Amino acid sequence: MAVKELWLARHGESIGNVAATQAEIDGLDTIPLDVRDADVPLSDTGREQALALGEWLDGHREGLDVYWVSPYLRARETLALALGDGGGRVLVDERLRDRELGILDLLTRRGAARLHPEEFARRQHLGKFYHRPPGGESWADVALRLRSFLRDVMAGPDERAMIVAHDAVVMLVLYILLPMDEPGLLDFAAGHTVLNASVTHLVRGDDGWTLSAFSDVAHLQREGADVTAHPGSPDVEPR
Repeated sequence: MAVKELWLARHGESIGNVAATQAEIDGLDTIPLDVRDADVPLSDTGREQALALGEWLDGHREGLDVYWVSPYLRARETLALALGDGGGRVLVDERLRDRELGILDLLTRRGAARLHPEEFARRQHLGKFYHRPPGGESWADVALRLRSFLRDVMAGPDERAMIVAHDAVVMLVLYILLPMDEPGLLDFAAGHTVLNASVTHLVRGDDGWTLSAFSDVAHLQREGADVTAHPGSPDVEPR
């Protein structure tokens, strides 16, 4: 057997999303956050979103064989709250972690341009897909580890799987499976946002994968939870 249906969920709003949004609004250089990226928890709104995701999950739980999740706290909290007491087979995989930003970590767009102008210019030259900030990863780097992850998942016994991770992970899984080239991915990303606690659905047929739903947040709107999207730069990914 092989995976025939794949659901991709982004974690709920984190305190890092809130801090990053406010830092952009206030025109700050740095995002005031004193925990490492792996330990950033959900905000109160993010917890509400995760519970609303659980309501969606109640209608799909019987069709899901396994849940894969990023080791980062905000993703694990989202899945734990969504699953509740219902349980399920949960597997943590470090290849699903968020993109590492290196020296640009915790910088706003303004901060990256002012504090690292040479790196900012290099990013403008190379483009988002191939730019690797010192100590960090490019989108291409993340795609490499996701190819490894997907090979393992597709070779397993499960037919229907869910991944709970980060916006860059969702975008790059689409890039790999649909598949897209660099211009196609960047064009898609420019016009589409992976919202907090949203669900994206991929289905595999005889001719390959198709996108059934992207960044669906109907479950959040029904529950009255706020849907948040980081409005910041295309150069520095949100937390």
